[in-house]
Amino acid sequence: MNTPPLTIQKARETMTARERVMRTLAFEPADRVPIDYAANPTIHGRLMNAMGAKNNEALLHMLGVDFRSLGVRYTGPTLFQDIPGRQVDPQYGVVSRWVENIYGGYQDFCDYPLQDAEEGQMDAWPMPNPDHYDYEEAVAQARQYRDMALCVGGAGYPDVINSLGRVMSMETCLINLQMRDEETLRFIRRKTDFELGIVSRLIDALHKAGEKPLLMILGEDLGTQHTPMISLELFRAVIRPAMQRFIDLAKSHDLAVMVHSCGSSSWAYEDYIDMGVRVVDTLQPEATNMSPEYLAANFGGRLGFHGCISTAAIANLTAAGVEKHCADTLRIMMPTGGYFFAPTHMIQDNTPVENIIMMYQTAHRAGVYGRG
Repeated sequence: MNTPPLTIQKARETMTARERVMRTLAFEPADRVPIDYAANPTIHGRLMNAMGAKNNEALLHMLGVDFRSLGVRYTGPTLFQDIPGRQVDPQYGVVSRWVENIYGGYQDFCDYPLQDAEEGQMDAWPMPNPDHYDYEEAVAQARQYRDMALCVGGAGYPDVINSLGRVMSMETCLINLQMRDEETLRFIRRKTDFELGIVSRLIDALHKAGEKPLLMILGEDLGTQHTPMISLELFRAVIRPAMQRFIDLAKSHDLAVMVHSCGSSSWAYEDYIDMGVRVVDTLQPEATNMSPEYLAANFGGRLGFHGCISTAAIANLTAAGVEKHCADTLRIMMPTGGYFFAPTHMIQDNTPVENIIMMYQTAHRAGVYGRG
């Protein structure tokens, strides 16, 4: 006997996704909170099966997701050779291996080709040419999703700490940043240059076609669970200048900026506000000074909040516990006027499908503005 697909009941909507996100970015009332989604491939597949979704777009529609990211496909020459038993990123040369677990598995970064780099090796490390990407494919996506909140960029831009850590190990990365190693700083500038080239060309192609994205997504993980990962001095000396170049580009095209920062990262939020950041993500509530109450009290009305729905909670609580966690977060965050309902990280493979359904059902039930 076939099990009927799980469904989510939505309240009546009076705005398009684009309108809803625009209102929330301006801290103005919308019909409901904007909704976003991210999940690991294994649990994503199980959720699709449980809901009877024929493809990714069908699932996003069922969940009520308001955002669509416009990616660009690399079409250039091979920069890095394959390694047996490893996956090598064709653009960055990052090496990873597949590690299985009882729920599925994940790609684990390894080998770190620049960990013991000799002098000049980082300067010679290949970087892609921004002209070697398919921008017209992204334009076609934008036409398809015209009523959605379109996003450019990504959490990997400029993502200085993670991107360096993946090719040289996190320990070497942090040491080199603290020592202001000149070759490392040049590597950061080269990476920032080519990524700015990609985003700039994409925005130009979209505008030429009459399409207008709303958001530029950036990323920089700044905290552990309890403390900053780097000092404010180091942030201002190295990370902030790289990030500011993207923010200035976004401002020149009237795009709002959302920055993905894992861990305890609110120590940098005053700088983010000064830099022109509009929204912060991921807002991991278990981390120090990252609870909904703390964020709403200290930054409400000055920053938008994207996230705060703990992926640890939805993986480990009962469905009733998930409902309470989501409803409590909405109750605290919605009065700020700038809340975007989303998981803190990728939804993990050990998460019960029923809990994910409850998470998004609660968003559609308790995330409607104007209800008493």
